[in-house]
Amino acid sequence: MKPTSLFSYRKHWAAKFGPAPFLPMSRAEMDELGWDSCDVIILTGDAYVDHPSFGMAVIGRVLEAQGFRVGIIAQPDWNSVVDFQRLGRPNLFFGVTGGNMDSMVNRYTSERRLRSDDAYTPDGEGGKRPDRAVLVYSQRCREAYRDVPVVIGGIEASLRRLAHYDYWSDRVRRSLLLDAKADILLYGNAERAVVELAHRLAGGEPIAEIGDLRGSVVIRKGIPEDWRLVDVGGLSLPRQETGSGGCRSAFRPMVGAAVGLKPDLQTNASGLDMAGGYPVTRHREKEVVRLPSYEQVRDDPLLYAQASRLFHLESNPGNARALVQRHGDREVWVNPPPIPLTTPELDGVFDLPYQRVPHPAYGGRRLPAYEMIRFSINIMRGCFGGCTFCSITEHEGRIIQNRSEGSILREIETLRDTVPGFTGHVSDLGGPTANMWRLHCREPAVESNCRRLSCVYPVICKNLNIDHRPLIRLYRKARELKGIKKIFIASGVRYDLAVESPEYVKELVSHHVGGYLKIAPEHTEPGPLALMMKPGIGVFDRFKRLFEKYSKEAGKEQYLIPYFIAAHPGTSDQDMLHLALWLKENGFRPDQVQAFLPSPMALATAMYHSGRNPLKQVRQDAERVFVPSGGRQRRLHKAFLRYHDPENWPLLREALKHMGRADLIGNGKKHLIPAWQPQGTGERPEGARTQATTPRSAGRRPGCKNRKGK
Repeated sequence: MKPTSLFSYRKHWAAKFGPAPFLPMSRAEMDELGWDSCDVIILTGDAYVDHPSFGMAVIGRVLEAQGFRVGIIAQPDWNSVVDFQRLGRPNLFFGVTGGNMDSMVNRYTSERRLRSDDAYTPDGEGGKRPDRAVLVYSQRCREAYRDVPVVIGGIEASLRRLAHYDYWSDRVRRSLLLDAKADILLYGNAERAVVELAHRLAGGEPIAEIGDLRGSVVIRKGIPEDWRLVDVGGLSLPRQETGSGGCRSAFRPMVGAAVGLKPDLQTNASGLDMAGGYPVTRHREKEVVRLPSYEQVRDDPLLYAQASRLFHLESNPGNARALVQRHGDREVWVNPPPIPLTTPELDGVFDLPYQRVPHPAYGGRRLPAYEMIRFSINIMRGCFGGCTFCSITEHEGRIIQNRSEGSILREIETLRDTVPGFTGHVSDLGGPTANMWRLHCREPAVESNCRRLSCVYPVICKNLNIDHRPLIRLYRKARELKGIKKIFIASGVRYDLAVESPEYVKELVSHHVGGYLKIAPEHTEPGPLALMMKPGIGVFDRFKRLFEKYSKEAGKEQYLIPYFIAAHPGTSDQDMLHLALWLKENGFRPDQVQAFLPSPMALATAMYHSGRNPLKQVRQDAERVFVPSGGRQRRLHKAFLRYHDPENWPLLREALKHMGRADLIGNGKKHLIPAWQPQGTGERPEGARTQATTPRSAGRRPGCKNRKGK
């Protein structure tokens, strides 16, 4: 069924007040606007910035455009209910979000160390949000006004909508909807769901009876009688093809005995579609798939991996069924994903009257996250890459939602004319990826039936339109705008797509790189790359050759800065050693390195927790995945990435000897690390020679011969 257009609802009566300069954060501001109350109050873990890159501003302005009065309580003191009563009782609901980042990722490093700063807080001050912010805020809202519905959303809620492995407590936790004691959870970019929900509540419908919103999660006592339950139990799940075919051949039917496989379900019964690897009827609107229960996935990592795979297979809005997962005596019911916004709808979202600056209450204090995106433009949403370690697919989906060229150019002009401090330089023109704008499946019918986890892995799908010419035209028109001196492309360039369009690479390199371009090959070795669902390093080499060729033709000295992940599931010490040797051979010396952080519900997190590969059939004999989870091994993998740092040399020497590669320790060009240790660095091994200064060959800065990266 075609969804109601986002801006076609009859406006709520409070539309007569018109848009607010800023969504109010105090009763004084409400009084100035002539409001006696708010219809919706948004609680957020971030400082309030009225900018379309901040979720609270987007949802607030979208609801305001529907005629609702929206207030914001940003970074409240959670030690009492006083701050939660600041704006009074909302007429419809509290909307609770942890902010633009998951609060646990925001507060802790990948080594579970507490961060001292917070980019989403004035002056970068840490400690202004609690652990598990959505849970804490929701409970305080209940204490403040017990009868007011609590709606949770944002990335923190989105990634915890089902039972999930929690890295920080090292256990499987329940759905956040239950722990937060909220009424409903909205996942993904939730404009459609929140607008419909607000209008239905305003029309008098009780929130307990609103259980059919796409993109929502609710609690039910049981399965409605008019729904068909698909209980896959311990069924084997489908494995992905490794061929170059399109979506129709992306999965094969299950084969062989699987965990608890019922013999009568091994065959393709008449009228059933086995393309998903388990019986699927062709009429899915009233079909719900049962996942292994919370108790099962809590106690059995193999079933956790199976539930993760099944969840990801039901992620395409065109064919996804509802999911249900029992938690004790209650059912957590996940409705299918929201229908992506059309271009006119997305334009409408970005054309709302954002001030594009932080709320005046902060008095001009510095907000690091705002400074980073202050002069940037978001042109699209979503990503069809399917990288297993990334949360974009789970949150935004893999269907690209595009803004129109006109809307993007208008926003650049608004940026130029209204944002303080603009000097003519647009810091970024992109989104989750830089070069997926207007890329899509050529056949809508194929797209709506596709169950692939990625459109570009293991190879680019033959049904995918990868024409970069519209994006090239956009770049050129943007550069021609009056007052625009330079437009940088700072988002991640998907280089496996870019190499298919040398014209795009030339345009990018000639006009939109500011000396360095960050790129993310993530690894060099086939094993880890396969589990990441990333292309082989040969594709990066192709991009690098094009980058250097067009930089030379443009007469520019420009360099690539590659990003790599340490300690990803499936990565052995040998893999990291080979990566380190590749880095040295190519002259790369990474300054900052990233260790794998298992975010809730990601496929790579299922690998980390279960030690199995959910990209293939999940059975008792499922493929095992080596997981570098110990603290020392994770430090070693990071040390391989920073092989040039003397602080890491003692650990690397010990590891190389243990691996039988002591031949890589020495003072020649063929060696990875030297045999000597600079005074005052690392843990000096007994008997090792020390030296007061670092020789030039070991401490070379980006500059002369080796200037290929930081």
